[in-house]
Amino acid sequence: MSLRLAMSLRQAVNFSWRRAMVAMLVGVVAGMPLGDGWAQQPDQSGGFTLKVQSDIVLTNVVVRDKKTGEVVKGLKATDFTILENGKPQKIESFDYQNVDEAAVLREKSTVIGKATIADLVNGEFAANPATLRDHRLIVMFFDLSSMQPEDIDRAVESAQDYVNKKMQPADLVALVSMSTGLTMDQDFTSDKKALLRGLGKYNGTEGTGFANGNEGGNSGGTADDASSFTSDDSEYNALNTDRELYAIRTIAKSLERVDQRKSLLYFSGGLTRQGIENQASMRAATNEAVKANMAIYSVDSRGLEALPPVGNASTGSLRGTAAYSGGAMQSQLDANFGSQETLATLSSDTGGKAFFDSNDFAPAFQQVQHDTEAYYIVGFRSTNTARDGSFRHLTVRLNRSDVKDVKLEYRPGYYAPADFQHQKTEDREQVLIEELRSDLPATDVAIYLQALYFRMGDNKFFVPVSLIIPGSQIHIVKNGDRDKANIDIIGQVKNAEGIIVGNVRDTVKLALDAAQQVQQKKIQYSTGFTLAPGRYHLKFVVRENQTGAMGSFETDLQVPDLKKSPLKLSSIVLSSQRVPNTAKKTTSPLVRDGVEWIPNVPHVFRQDQHLYFLYEVYDPTRDKGAAEPASSPGLTRREGGPVRVLTSIEFLIGGVKVYETPLVEAKVVNIPERGAVAFQFDVPLTQLKPGSYVCQVNVIDDAGGSFSFPRMAMNVWAGATPVVAPATAATPAISQ
Repeated sequence: MSLRLAMSLRQAVNFSWRRAMVAMLVGVVAGMPLGDGWAQQPDQSGGFTLKVQSDIVLTNVVVRDKKTGEVVKGLKATDFTILENGKPQKIESFDYQNVDEAAVLREKSTVIGKATIADLVNGEFAANPATLRDHRLIVMFFDLSSMQPEDIDRAVESAQDYVNKKMQPADLVALVSMSTGLTMDQDFTSDKKALLRGLGKYNGTEGTGFANGNEGGNSGGTADDASSFTSDDSEYNALNTDRELYAIRTIAKSLERVDQRKSLLYFSGGLTRQGIENQASMRAATNEAVKANMAIYSVDSRGLEALPPVGNASTGSLRGTAAYSGGAMQSQLDANFGSQETLATLSSDTGGKAFFDSNDFAPAFQQVQHDTEAYYIVGFRSTNTARDGSFRHLTVRLNRSDVKDVKLEYRPGYYAPADFQHQKTEDREQVLIEELRSDLPATDVAIYLQALYFRMGDNKFFVPVSLIIPGSQIHIVKNGDRDKANIDIIGQVKNAEGIIVGNVRDTVKLALDAAQQVQQKKIQYSTGFTLAPGRYHLKFVVRENQTGAMGSFETDLQVPDLKKSPLKLSSIVLSSQRVPNTAKKTTSPLVRDGVEWIPNVPHVFRQDQHLYFLYEVYDPTRDKGAAEPASSPGLTRREGGPVRVLTSIEFLIGGVKVYETPLVEAKVVNIPERGAVAFQFDVPLTQLKPGSYVCQVNVIDDAGGSFSFPRMAMNVWAGATPVVAPATAATPAISQ
């Protein structure tokens, strides 16, 4: 389920304007600098084929009078100076767009009425790119998966008001939405009736996204009733966020051949980034928008929200003392800010603006019209031909001394391209290292990562890392009855000071039976690091060595300091498989009694499988008043008094408990070298119906009076679903 989101999204998108772009053999790509290059290659007929590569960096510049805000017109290319990282660049192209001079586009009549601008684009745009000159290109993107019904109503009403009252003849608008998939509901058109029909389809649509969870399952400051709970579904949120960012990338990619500035009005109910979040997908989305000369105007469709310190009438009373200490209010403010921060980043990095905490969305439409009423398009070929993926800062200056007190508006910079070319064996390692160091993420191979933590000592934690690669993206070489493929994996961990404290470098060779159908499965790679408590930055790069395609995943990682925690609890491992591991020396807590636990990263299971749980409680309070328990055969324990730790696991749907495991009581520390009480559960899933569940792990230190109730989202399927197959530590596994 989770790993197929991006893949199915790619297949579902088929924008009609994309077809026109293929016809352009040589074009101008905004934001991708390359030196001039050409090559002659003989063809089979004995002649020569001339290949020309001439890419250019485009940036929009708006020159306004500081006092009046009016656009300064009549400037020429010689009036501007553009610098990249402080170095002057030669202006190769220059254009001026003015919506006041927009020509009326004649849309031909069809049997269904007015045709859209897509008919013009598909038929004639490649041959006559000047057709859309002096027009505004506006894409309204409604992220229905993150919006509640009332949010959709507000967004649609504001869009309808713009179409009815403020839309100008120069405005060409397209409608795009995303719920379970990305669809284009209306191609670029100036037909108001067609736009109003498209907007009307959104009213009443219910949000389909997962509820925002709380990393770690902290229940403090949450309502003490069955309708409100703290769900740790950060994995689902991360996948959904990557899915939304991929949708933005797809829209931008479809429009990159259009030189004019594009404006994306992104209506969203917030874009939460928490837990293990892929910052590579964030950078890739903003970079694709910059390359396409598209500015993102983010609109928080929730509007102005009231956040009462003790909750509103729809929730029950709060747990704990958070309502009186200010903790509940701070938690609400942090959650609201976190859901808006990603939207603000998308807007600021692409030259747009964000609109938050307002029930009036009209300023967003006004800002788009204001920013695109007249602007200059300045293009240059970068003198820096290195394809290193670094961020390059742009500075634009005005040369004319007679034009004073003006303000220049332009985007701050762009990421240089970083592509991979097949090289000799000695050069491939350098390419992989450069990608690891690069600011620009590689996204040709989709990967997803999960990191856990287990305490090994007073100031030392083992962090197992699981990396997943879809099998469909691994190219297989046929060799008799077996298929062969190999992938390179490199990763590193940096501490808060930017010092590298952990490295991974591995080449995984896969020799697979043809019957395994690897293309329909996934590969999971496992490794681990020993780290002290603190903040870290983790980055992995994967390269598929048949085509050279690479993918990267980077995230911030927090290893907790459990010394001040009333109940010291490790990560909770959800697994569908336990496989033999006979290694004599291993530091991984996932290996127990010759068996290794394979984490199920997406938390998706089949009914015919078993759900295995593994977690540990450290330094439980000693019950000094109780008698020493008798020693069990083969079980060691730490002296100093017995303990009493109680635990069980509940499965909930909509806040209602549908199943609970029997209560387990631990009276001894069964891993004395680490002061840990380890729990293992085996839950057959035949008793659970297919659907989405919230799994709550109840842990109570009865002697110490402390407790914890972390929650995780999971999904049970009736049929086959991607689940990890046998693997050993630091080796790949084929899932089925």
